Amino acid sequence: MAIIAHVDHGKTTLVDSLFQQSGVFRDGQAVEERLMDRMDLERERGITIAAKNCAVSWKGVKINIIDTPGHADFGGEVERALSMADGALLLVDAAEGPLPQTRYVLKKTLEAGLKVIVIINKIDRKDARPGEVLDEISDLFIDLDATDEQHEFPLLYTNGRDGIAKRRLTDPDEPLDVLFGMIVDEIPPPTIHPDRPMQMLVSDLGYSDYLGRLAIGRVHNQAVKSSESLIRIDIDDAVKPLKVSKLQVYAGLSLSDVPEAQPGDIVVLSGIDEVHIGDTICRKEAPRALKRIAVDEPTVSMLFLRNTGPFAGKEGQHVQATKLAERLKKETLSNVSLRVEEANDKEGFLVSGRGEFQMAILIETMRREGFEVCVGRPHVIYREKDGKRTEPIERVFIDCGDQFTGIVTEKLSVRKGRMINLTNHGSGRARLEFSVPSRALIGFRDELLTDTRGTGIINAYLEGYEEYRGDFPSRFTGSLVSDRQGAAVPYALFNLEPRGTLFIPPGEPVYEGMVVGEHNRDNDLDVNPCKTKKLTNMRAAGRDDNVLLTPPHLMTLEAAINFIREDELVEITPKSIRIRKRALAMSDRKRSR
Repeated sequence: MAIIAHVDHGKTTLVDSLFQQSGVFRDGQAVEERLMDRMDLERERGITIAAKNCAVSWKGVKINIIDTPGHADFGGEVERALSMADGALLLVDAAEGPLPQTRYVLKKTLEAGLKVIVIINKIDRKDARPGEVLDEISDLFIDLDATDEQHEFPLLYTNGRDGIAKRRLTDPDEPLDVLFGMIVDEIPPPTIHPDRPMQMLVSDLGYSDYLGRLAIGRVHNQAVKSSESLIRIDIDDAVKPLKVSKLQVYAGLSLSDVPEAQPGDIVVLSGIDEVHIGDTICRKEAPRALKRIAVDEPTVSMLFLRNTGPFAGKEGQHVQATKLAERLKKETLSNVSLRVEEANDKEGFLVSGRGEFQMAILIETMRREGFEVCVGRPHVIYREKDGKRTEPIERVFIDCGDQFTGIVTEKLSVRKGRMINLTNHGSGRARLEFSVPSRALIGFRDELLTDTRGTGIINAYLEGYEEYRGDFPSRFTGSLVSDRQGAAVPYALFNLEPRGTLFIPPGEPVYEGMVVGEHNRDNDLDVNPCKTKKLTNMRAAGRDDNVLLTPPHLMTLEAAINFIREDELVEITPKSIRIRKRALAMSDRKRSR
């Protein structure tokens, strides 16, 4: 059973309550919140990034649960998880209603023919409107061409944080037994064909220092035993022999060794030297491949380069191009929505994925592993159709205060966006709906937060491809570029403040070609951030050296990626995030201009 929803609608919190009430933990045991979010980045950002498996037992029935991400950039994780599921729990916030990712995950679930249980969550919110949300969910099923059987979905109202569920709003609060009962009654059990051979589609990969490569997937038709000799069928239908050294199944959050796994179990096989997501594992007497996992094509690409700056190797452990290539290839093994290929100039790697946020998470993970890397500006991936260039188009939903609708509409219209709908419930906030090119959203999210004073919320999903809508400026300002290497001096930075916004504090090491700020005008300006004040004997040293600087605008990783132009790169190390020019020497940049 997969749990699917838009980001922050309560999937992981509901799983916590399912654990509590299924007896996974003993009475009085200290338990952290959001147990399924095990990665440091997931806990820091409060989102689910990777789909994860667990299992609970209720009245003798084992229920395998797959917690999926809610962010559109990690849609490949949802597609991978649905390949193992018999049904899905669709969570919808009782106040926000169905949002773009709700539509995306439900569309994939209906296409897979899975049974759906709808849960309207967070009914304790003061602004909850469960009746209207139910109508919106029903309209969404109709809009996605659900069959009559799919449209007659079972419904529950829950408060996942408190572990409460009920069939009707007027019913008294009950524990989650009613949800467990509905899962057992409504979600179909595994379909078993004893006359067919044992098959397992590899839906996820893992790695253990003791066991090596791990293949995770669901067993079909017949049982599989530990130490059994099997074969693997790869993407080219080539057959490779393998022997299972250890067989594990999920029990709660942990894994337990078993001698045999039954059909329907989600298992972890070890003893496989080489395996890829989408491969089929079966018996050699009856080699028969399952349909490979199909994922949507990437829409955004970024150039990854080794760090060639003057400070390369000072802060990170891995700086070689070969190390970078190995790490990116390893990422594609477990992330089905990523593509990696060598760049045309042979100097870097072109990484393609679902969005710049997915790229930012990959880069942040790599820098924590000790990598130093330079990345270029994200580009959308165009397609040719009937001799014309087409581009990805996003359906964008923006929730903001009434007073900000004008500036939001103006900014998106400049970026070739078209308004489709505007809804105002009279609560002081409005919901705007636009059709916008994907390239227009690169860098727009930061602008939206600034324009709406931090209150704007943006969500989007890929609508399809349309004919290219035309060019528009991505940035109206230039860069302040250091013309020498050294350490930034307060006196110099104070005199640079009228020129624009600075990105560095005093004492920060700089080098020639490093971007130290944003210029007020649209051209680049070479500056000297290391300039000191010349002292004479006509005044006392230190009297007017105590300058007061405006706090610098320290760039986050996502902000830096969205800020850079075509001739700029973001240099990422375990300790620093710097923006630099591709050509560091001032003479080279003047010649190229």
